[in-house]
Amino acid sequence: MTAFPPPPPGLPEILRPELERSLQALAEGMARDGIAPSRLPEGLCRVLAGSPFAARTLARSPGLLADLTASGDLEGPYAPGGLAARVQAVLGAPADEAALMAALRRVRAREMARIAWRDLAGAATLDETLGDLTDLAEACIDAAHERLHAWLSERHGVPVGSDGRTLGLAVLGMGKLGGHELNFSSDIDLIFAYAEDGETGGPKPIEHHAFFIRLGQRLIRVLNEQTADGFVFRVDMRLRPFGDTGPLVMSHDAMEVYYQTHGREWERYALIKARPVGGDREAGAALLDTLRPFIYRRYLDYGSFAALRDMKVLINREAARKGMDGDIKRGEGGIREVEFIGQAFQLIRGGRDTGLRERGIRQVLAVLGAQGLLPEWAVRQVLEAYAFLRRTENRIQEMEDRQTHNLPREAVDRARLAFAMGFAGWAEFHAELTRHMRQV
Repeated sequence: MTAFPPPPPGLPEILRPELERSLQALAEGMARDGIAPSRLPEGLCRVLAGSPFAARTLARSPGLLADLTASGDLEGPYAPGGLAARVQAVLGAPADEAALMAALRRVRAREMARIAWRDLAGAATLDETLGDLTDLAEACIDAAHERLHAWLSERHGVPVGSDGRTLGLAVLGMGKLGGHELNFSSDIDLIFAYAEDGETGGPKPIEHHAFFIRLGQRLIRVLNEQTADGFVFRVDMRLRPFGDTGPLVMSHDAMEVYYQTHGREWERYALIKARPVGGDREAGAALLDTLRPFIYRRYLDYGSFAALRDMKVLINREAARKGMDGDIKRGEGGIREVEFIGQAFQLIRGGRDTGLRERGIRQVLAVLGAQGLLPEWAVRQVLEAYAFLRRTENRIQEMEDRQTHNLPREAVDRARLAFAMGFAGWAEFHAELTRHMRQV
């Protein structure tokens, strides 16, 4: 019989029966699979109490716990490039899309369990948690693109630019993916583009536009589709030109014309965080260079004030309509309002002040403080609030690997969140959360 660590100090009584059931299920799974690791990580009970998702994952696949323990991957961050190398090693040379999808979901299950563990056990900083989540998304996008591009090229020929360079799909990450600050159970907001029009040269040649539409469709399916093994990342393409009604993929020239002709203020706001996150990164960087004059005006853009006011009114109206008092992302004083503070300055001043062209909100706020555009006390308070809100967001989502930003309503989940955040109870946690949100 496996000897499990004792319950962690301060564990609320309401969580003890569930923890005992989780330990029993894990013990049964280990016995079933003949797994008896020589040692179990010290943070096991804290993780199981904080995340029913992690508890179920480890009970279903106890070999995962043995692997994570033996590898030492729970103890510290990966070296630079380590996560991408692991994804590539797990994927190997899949025979077809079904094999690719299964392999991606296996590596996703392992790495999400590892990330949740390190966060809940207090072994990872906020930067490490957000960075690992972002790196995992990028590694999966890159690995899937590489194999799907090769398979399509075998059938239709390789798309080649006028300079003789092989063209890939430029995958731009928006929002928190672009800012390298992805949360635990997040959509990934993407825009697809390709460098130039033309025709492939294979046995069944097709136009570049058709090639990259097929590639984009398959990439979304491989990442987004729910199978018996789950999904990799939910993909949201609504930020692309013309939104849901627009083409899935556009050439760089078509993109430039769109933003010059139809681009709106909220699209400038969205593109602040845009970053190449997979596929043809060189083409993605070139596209963003082309779009920079649209994003950042060359003068102090006080004309953005009216548009920013309109966006803020819409945000507040949506929050009021949907009753978002318990929403730590979209409610008053939530994560979105922290981002709005920094990005308002970026839109107005970013054309002349290149130091403000950061993608991560914490870096932007630091620049605002250093330049005296915000008082140091305000920057400090907002940064503290942002860190608290992002840790809360992750620990809400780590409970069930579910995309939610709402505070729990059930007593057991409230106790779970307060415990995961290091508080004696819900009242103490909620008072601190309220303080931070009021300051924002």
